[in-house]
Amino acid sequence: MHLMKVDPRALKENPDRMRLAKSTPQADALLLATIKAVGIVQPPVIAPESGGGNGYIINAGHRRVRQAIAAGLEEIDVLVDAAANDNGAMRSMVENIAREALNPVDQWRAIERLVALGWTEEAIGVALALPVRQIKKLRLLANVLPAMLDHMAKGDMPNEKQLRTIAAASLEEQREVWKKHKPSKADPQVAWYNVANGLEKTRMYAKGASFDDELAKAYGIAWVEDLFASADEDSRYTTDV
Repeated sequence: MHLMKVDPRALKENPDRMRLAKSTPQADALLLATIKAVGIVQPPVIAPESGGGNGYIINAGHRRVRQAIAAGLEEIDVLVDAAANDNGAMRSMVENIAREALNPVDQWRAIERLVALGWTEEAIGVALALPVRQIKKLRLLANVLPAMLDHMAKGDMPNEKQLRTIAAASLEEQREVWKKHKPSKADPQVAWYNVANGLEKTRMYAKGASFDDELAKAYGIAWVEDLFASADEDSRYTTDV
């Protein structure tokens, strides 16, 4: 298998593909918007025509090819596989079964790419079919030590409570704790409980405070919203206690 660039208009659809149900217009519009913004992230898989043809058949990624054409792209990256006697039907089936959602770190990186291109959190929420609150939550990963992020991207993630504690700490604090608890060859899994415990700070919540917002402002208390709490409750807190 090798990577090459082709004109998407020159590719032929595979009649034996597994995903035959038509996508909704909304889903196609979202995919088109994403391709226009960041291009095709995962190259389609193609193979030479069997039976003496000199063209290429799409084995996986029919929607991506169609929306690339709609986006006006003259060339796209594709992965070229050897021709199969089943016209790629087995590969298509395996890919559909094995396909999983992006992990939170990859989602965050995709979100930050869109933000850099001028997208608002609301627009990203629509494009990715995620609540704005979830977008804000994922963006907390920007506050996480890069070494921790790289490890999280491998699939070893803390739970939400632990991530909240980690993201609320300074990078210097995270760096010191990470030195003590980072993974090793002998123990590749991180004990996130120990990492979070080392960064835990006492919180005072606004809903339980014995003073109002005016007095809090007068004393320089800055409330921070807990994005991991329920959206319908006052989750503001401070660690300045």
